[in-house]
Amino acid sequence: MIADLQRLVAIPSVSSLPEHDDDVLAAADEVSRLLRDAGCPEVRLLEAGGKPAVYGHYPAPEGQPTVLLYAHYDVQPTGDLAQWTSAPFEAVERDGRLWGRGTADDKGGFAAHLAALRAYDGKPPVGVKVFIEGEEELGSPTIDAMLDKYPDELTADVYVVADAINWEVGTPSITTTLRGLVDAKVTVSTLESPLHSGGYGGVVPDALTALARLLATLHDERGNVAIEGLDASDDVATDYSEARLREETGLLEGVEFIGDGPAAARMWTKPTASVLAIDATPVKDVSNVLVASARAVVSVRLAPTQDPEAAGEALERHLLENAPWGARVDVELGRGSGGSRTELSGGRAEAAVAALREAFGTEPVEVGIGGSIPIVAQFAARNPGSLVLVTAVTDPLSRIHGIDESLGLDDFAKAALAETLLLDKLAGDL
Repeated sequence: MIADLQRLVAIPSVSSLPEHDDDVLAAADEVSRLLRDAGCPEVRLLEAGGKPAVYGHYPAPEGQPTVLLYAHYDVQPTGDLAQWTSAPFEAVERDGRLWGRGTADDKGGFAAHLAALRAYDGKPPVGVKVFIEGEEELGSPTIDAMLDKYPDELTADVYVVADAINWEVGTPSITTTLRGLVDAKVTVSTLESPLHSGGYGGVVPDALTALARLLATLHDERGNVAIEGLDASDDVATDYSEARLREETGLLEGVEFIGDGPAAARMWTKPTASVLAIDATPVKDVSNVLVASARAVVSVRLAPTQDPEAAGEALERHLLENAPWGARVDVELGRGSGGSRTELSGGRAEAAVAALREAFGTEPVEVGIGGSIPIVAQFAARNPGSLVLVTAVTDPLSRIHGIDESLGLDDFAKAALAETLLLDKLAGDL
């Protein structure tokens, strides 16, 4: 399986960069080939106006439930290649890990699914649908259309979404809370055109300073989000220690954590507001003028219970109402996505916990994720009564989205075994 994963990683399927459009299609072809080689009787592409998803189907034996296995084959850009220890699209095995872009997020997730199917020689004891998305790293922009167009293909009794992170090396997790997301481009303008800073500075406000003051209103002095109308909760099953957070994040000495309440709640069940980018005069092009217009991207992560449309309205209202000095503010909201909360109750959830316990030799930890996986909420909303499990092949050392992404091979093997055991335990469960 590792050799096949290396070949898949070698395809630079970066969905956000148009120059890699052909690579995205090549990765979809490779995923399709691997499923056919695993004896999948039906393999085809599902398309709804965006990147194609690969769909595979093993019909359920008489009286058995159907499990849908989800992952995605698209990956993030590499960033600065010079910072990588080895070439990102030449996956290499080193120190018990497989290094390369997509090894963990999320080609490794697909590989775990495939390993489980191979363990049954292509004849799983339950019905299996495989859905490998090609635009998750774009925020799954056509997933609504995909689910509308293919409701029968994407219906199941149990969903296994292998796209989260384990609690630590050697300890598995089941993710039960996911935050939603809404973002906005905000443009602040104060002048029709730039003016000499010496001639008019002190009387005329520049747009960049006005933008900075507006962005500063997103938080209170403690760093809590100050946007009115957003849900928040301290209800978490597990908490993080400050020592662990400092080790994992690389927080610089003397820099304080922000916000109030349990750290896990601040990461999983409370909103965040982050300034991801600013457009203004670059430092290399500096001149003594008052900037006429400046723009930023604000990203707000939402509590699992938050309605994304209402959150977008709250964000827009906050930005418009807090403009300093009468500056003109224009807000362009992006596409929002909802979060989710899963209750680990009932026989199917117990089977998942037992499978992870047996494979890893330790009890799985119930965790949340601060990031967003839009399809989880969609699966849950469209399939009442089904169980949506969010599992992982990655660990806190995996550096997903970052430089030197890697997959721990021992935990990968355990994750594949856990999924194999889960299919066995679900057999006969109606």
